[in-house]
Amino acid sequence: MIDTEATADDGTALNRALWDTRARVHGSTATDRFYDVESFVAGRETLRPLERELAGDVAGKDLLHLQCHFGMNTLSWARLGARVVGVDFSPVAVERARLLAERTGLPATFVEADTQRLPDSLAGRFDLVVATYGVLCWIGDLDAWMRGAAMALRPGGSLVLVDLHPAFQTVATLEPLVVDWPYGGGEPQRETVTGTYAEPGLSLPAQDAVEYPHSIGEIVTAAATAGLTVQHLGEHVTAEFDPRGILPQGQDGLYRLPFGDSHLPVLYSLRARAPYPPTS
Repeated sequence: MIDTEATADDGTALNRALWDTRARVHGSTATDRFYDVESFVAGRETLRPLERELAGDVAGKDLLHLQCHFGMNTLSWARLGARVVGVDFSPVAVERARLLAERTGLPATFVEADTQRLPDSLAGRFDLVVATYGVLCWIGDLDAWMRGAAMALRPGGSLVLVDLHPAFQTVATLEPLVVDWPYGGGEPQRETVTGTYAEPGLSLPAQDAVEYPHSIGEIVTAAATAGLTVQHLGEHVTAEFDPRGILPQGQDGLYRLPFGDSHLPVLYSLRARAPYPPTS
């Protein structure tokens, strides 16, 4: 049961505690769906073609990774030649990310901060700000998040965002079809969580969490309001992985969200550019 009675401050504190727990357990079991740490240390690639295509060649560029968890994707960008900084609000995740950077020998800086309140020290330093997969549903103040991303960019720099599509997030189960999540509006949705997406069979102590539904229109408007120019918006009906563990896999190996004789989008992608200062 979802409870909508939760404030933004409640959400930040509860969600930080949840992600502290997840940062401790992710990558700790042989059946983890996403975080195989040993193969990553050995050189496994964790970035997907969608975000790599949007970001382009990152070699020699300064890249800020928002909500970086314990750093596998951040360090993957470093393997491609970017100078990387990762930000996460979980102190457990940040500490694990620093340890992982040491193990891999990859240069990276990790900062403990709320992505809705990025420190001024990050202002104007980056060619790219990147955030991917399971990002904005944890953000109560979407406008503040976009302002922070815009603040961190150099003139002409780009935000690259790839995330679960709001239509996909409305669906709880496919058989039977249960839709129990709002499409947008941003109202906090509080529920009790007893596991993790990375290891569905792992039982964890019950913890409250707060998520926030944002529509595609709200996301694009927040980017524009922050002064960014949207250059690309994609809605993708296939994914190379099943983000929530509910999608059927086709014979081509891709996952889709069936809707009658067609499919609803599973992911969206956005690239938006920071403006150049006016010329005299």
